Amino acid sequence: MNNILVPIGASPYAKDTLQYALDFASHFGAKVFVMDVITVTATTGNLMNLEGKVVESSKERIKELVNTVETNHVEVKIATYKGDIIDGLQDIDKELGIDLIIIAPRSNEIDEELYLGNTSGRIVKQTNIPTLIVPKETAFTPPKQILTAFGSGILKRSRVLNPLVSIRDKFRAEVSLLLVKRSGYSEDDLQINTALMDLSTRVTISENVTTYLGVLEHYQSQNPDLLCVFRKKRGFFKKLWEKNTVPKSEFFVPIPVLILSFKKD
Repeated sequence: MNNILVPIGASPYAKDTLQYALDFASHFGAKVFVMDVITVTATTGNLMNLEGKVVESSKERIKELVNTVETNHVEVKIATYKGDIIDGLQDIDKELGIDLIIIAPRSNEIDEELYLGNTSGRIVKQTNIPTLIVPKETAFTPPKQILTAFGSGILKRSRVLNPLVSIRDKFRAEVSLLLVKRSGYSEDDLQINTALMDLSTRVTISENVTTYLGVLEHYQSQNPDLLCVFRKKRGFFKKLWEKNTVPKSEFFVPIPVLILSFKKD
C-alpha cells in the first residue's frame, strides 16, 4: 500500500479524517494525497484569473489543515482538481495509482440521518478504488478483529483482496468470514474463493434477506473493529444503488468499513 488519497471538503471533521489517514499510512510507509475539488463559475471574461485564485486559495487551506495535524513523518502531497470529484478521483488514480481512499461517512450534508452523504456516497458507488469509511471523530487504532461479509464467495480476481491482506498482515489481525445466503442464491455462491478462505480463521454461514441484515445478526457476537465488504452492484450495497445518499436506517455501523473494489486493468 503506497498511495492513500483523502478527499477534503467543507466538513468540520476533515481534520479528524486526515489525522486517521496519516496514522494509518505511517504503518505502511505510504504517501498521503490530500485532494480538494474546485468548481468555478464565472460570467465575466476573467475566468482564468479567477480559477488561479481559487486554486491557490484551496492549496493554502489544505496547507493550513495539514499544519494542524501530526504527520508522523508521512509524506503529504496536495492534489487539486477542477471539475467533478469522480472524474478527479479517476484521473488521479490513473496518474498515480491510488491504493486506498479514506473518507468520513458523509461530508457537509446537513441531514444527520444520513450514513453516506451525496459526495461520500458517489465516491463509494461510482469509483472502482478501494475505500475505507471512517466514522467521524474516530482515532486510529490497529484493527485486530476483521469481519468480512459477502453474499457470494465468487471472486474473479483474487487481487481484489490486496488491501485486506495488507491490513491483516500489517496488524496481525484475525479475519472472520460471514457468508450470507440470500434469496435466489446459487450453489456457486456458496463456494468461497480459495484466497479468501486462506485469509480467515473462522467461517459463519447465515440466512438473511440482505448481507447487511446478516451483519446485524452476527455483529455483537463477533465484535469486530473493522467491517470489510465488497463493492458490487449485486453485493452489499445492492438495495442502496439507486441513490447516492444512504440513510442510517438502511445501513450503519459504528466502526470503520473497508470496501473492496474491482479496479479495472
